[in-house]
Amino acid sequence: MVEDGKFGDVKGINTHYHEDGKGEPVLLIHGSGPGVSAWANWRLVFPILSEHYHLYAPDVVGFGYTDRPKDIKYSIHVWADHMIDFIETIIKEKVSIIGNSFGGAIALHLAKKRPDLVNKLILMGSMGTDHPIADGLDKVWGYSPSPENMKNLIKLFAYDQSMAENGDLVQMRYQSSIQEGFHEAFSSMFPEPRQQHVDAMALTEEELKAIEFPTLLIHGREDQVIPVEQTSWVLAKTLPNAQFHTFPKCGHWVQIEKTKEFAGQVIEFLNQ
Repeated sequence: MVEDGKFGDVKGINTHYHEDGKGEPVLLIHGSGPGVSAWANWRLVFPILSEHYHLYAPDVVGFGYTDRPKDIKYSIHVWADHMIDFIETIIKEKVSIIGNSFGGAIALHLAKKRPDLVNKLILMGSMGTDHPIADGLDKVWGYSPSPENMKNLIKLFAYDQSMAENGDLVQMRYQSSIQEGFHEAFSSMFPEPRQQHVDAMALTEEELKAIEFPTLLIHGREDQVIPVEQTSWVLAKTLPNAQFHTFPKCGHWVQIEKTKEFAGQVIEFLNQ
């Protein structure tokens, strides 16, 4: 997987995405950190999973190299609708979905709106429940660009604090966050008070109970951004057909800190 993917017209939005592999289609939806893109989120697991499935990993509208339309008012419904349109325009068949963090909330809203498009759900460090915003997420959404601030965010994201000493990783994520238009769009998405954005992504207990797809919940036990007790544990008790796996000594970046183990969980679940 390289940072440059392909582009497709998704109902007027020029959408950047990565595609590889063959077989069952799987849609990967990234999270919402500064400078995030499908490539930044999925670059390590893409080569493993593409040996088993036909993968699609788009940059959600407003992120990465996808359009940032003028006058757009970003919301969970705008993002979910963009992914629905992506499935219908680019993939053109039912998919299983892997959603990371904010991408997990998108996956849940997509499943609620268009159950006819979904096979299975894999939600990693997922949002979508009603809970107080964690200090970690408040700092992520309130990021102002500097190498030092990015280094501090990586300390929040990762259990392994030595990752924040990786100058290449810090520089890569910092440079992503300052590309033209990236930070302007990002800072417009989650203005204070930021609790309102967590609330907007939450589904009610009744809505969650109606999502009956086989679901795998994966979470890092030491996640400081999306606390496991208030999110995945709640989803595990509410979604009718959910199974739950937590990784010890792991923060918010399960797919980066536990790449092979995460991919193994995904493959086993999708092949069931």
